[in-house]
Amino acid sequence: MMRQWHLADRPVGRALADGDFRLAQVPMPVAGAGEMLLAVRWLGFEPAQKGWMENFGGYVAPIELGDVMRGMGVAEVVESRDGRWPVGTMVAGMTGWTEYLVSDGEGFDICHPDLPPHAMLGVLGIPGLTAWHGFHAIGRPVAGDVVVVSGAAGATGSVAGQLAKVAGCHVIGIAGGAEKCAWLTQEAGFDAAIDYREGQVAAQLKALAPKGCDIVYDNVGGMVLDAMLARLAIGARVVLCGGISRYEQGGEIAGPGNYFNLILRRARMEGFIILDEQPRWGAMRDRLAALVLAGRLQWQVDEQQGFEAAPAALARLFTGANRGKQIVKV
Repeated sequence: MMRQWHLADRPVGRALADGDFRLAQVPMPVAGAGEMLLAVRWLGFEPAQKGWMENFGGYVAPIELGDVMRGMGVAEVVESRDGRWPVGTMVAGMTGWTEYLVSDGEGFDICHPDLPPHAMLGVLGIPGLTAWHGFHAIGRPVAGDVVVVSGAAGATGSVAGQLAKVAGCHVIGIAGGAEKCAWLTQEAGFDAAIDYREGQVAAQLKALAPKGCDIVYDNVGGMVLDAMLARLAIGARVVLCGGISRYEQGGEIAGPGNYFNLILRRARMEGFIILDEQPRWGAMRDRLAALVLAGRLQWQVDEQQGFEAAPAALARLFTGANRGKQIVKV
């Protein structure tokens, strides 16, 4: 027998609760010809998972009540019946919250040989890929640009800000708490950091970017996005990556009050879904890995322990308790 976490309720308009998940004991899967038995070693957590639980957005297939909770993971091949990879290979992909699964390898990638396997959940995974595509394809940086990143101490925001530094930009990060802000400026190389918990985000941003921001990389939405839209430079590019502030709201999501500044500043605001860019993931990963190995890209991991910790680990993303990429070592 093995354990799985199943979806038990939909947290629409509220915080996650213990009753949203059910821990189940199920029979072990059996690999058939051409298949592999994978043992999950790490699980990764994204804010988008709460939206998947709510069936919000419609860009992925719905998770039905009673289904295995969807999520990325790193797994080890423990049995291969003439499968794609031999026993001992570490791979990353959409494992779901389960201890074991059977796969033919479709949708999985081999972990990078020179970095810890769980890097495929963070700096080389969805967060790093999202940062790379959003910043380069939509932000279109030019050396000297002023860049502001919300959710800057998170797994995606921290990479986006450091990519901006590599591109020769002046980077301001917005994060929650003095500890996170200190990491941004002292370890990640940001030029300045704003603690949104101290309030007056708009006033602080005005002081730090008196001529406006050329690139806005938003992971938060809500009032923070509104404050950033108030400080657009002429021709600014606004990258809509996520909106963690909306995940406990019910009903319709309020639009930004300062949206008209897009017209006044001749700016452009664009969203994206990184799953659409999967054919280019390999090339993006190669570039991200090269920066990490060259010491030009710092990354944090917040590792919780034990399969039973999965629901609490996901909840940490919405309280700001995590430091960097949230993972669980199974």
